[in-house]
Amino acid sequence: MIKNILFDLGGVVMPIDPEEAVKRFTALGLKNANRMLNSYTQSGYIGDLEEGKITDEEFRQILSKEVGKSLTWEECQWAWLGYRLEVPQRNLDMLKKLKAEGYRLILLSNTNAFMQQWAETDFDGNGGSISDYFDAMYRSYECKMMKPSDVFFMHVLRTEKIIPSETLFLDDGPRNVAAASEMGIFTYCPKNGEDWTEKIYDYLKE
Repeated sequence: MIKNILFDLGGVVMPIDPEEAVKRFTALGLKNANRMLNSYTQSGYIGDLEEGKITDEEFRQILSKEVGKSLTWEECQWAWLGYRLEVPQRNLDMLKKLKAEGYRLILLSNTNAFMQQWAETDFDGNGGSISDYFDAMYRSYECKMMKPSDVFFMHVLRTEKIIPSETLFLDDGPRNVAAASEMGIFTYCPKNGEDWTEKIYDYLKE
């Protein structure tokens, strides 16, 4: 019986627009932004930001040097928020429903402080925080780990004291889903923006 549901943020709970993010970073002056940005696992100093190896302020300084001009924190956040699309109401409603039905909802996301400042202040478009929708949150930049590392999944399982066979993981990244599956976690890999609210119960019944 599934008791716990792990959710990826970008691509599952919130559809993402990678092309808009590339456009915004390019507008700031970043060359080869398309090569630098990856929807699933970032690398270089962008990956360092999401893995918590550097702070958001250090990232701002590095990016400023990279583009040859001083950027503000807000400009950096504007570029990152290019990924963001409106969180569908159906997803918000389903998260509330699943919590009401007794499932433990856990966020497991590769993300950074720029994205999360928004998520904590106006996640649902009505001033609600992302924390209103989850029982626990494991964010890469805070945990200093990134999917698809099995260390990240093991950290969540141990901290939450949950059993893989009682856990379902939703992520639009095939590598992330494969890593979780190898650990005995049930998985569902919807495509970016796909309506998973209808199909999730098929997986919860397994």
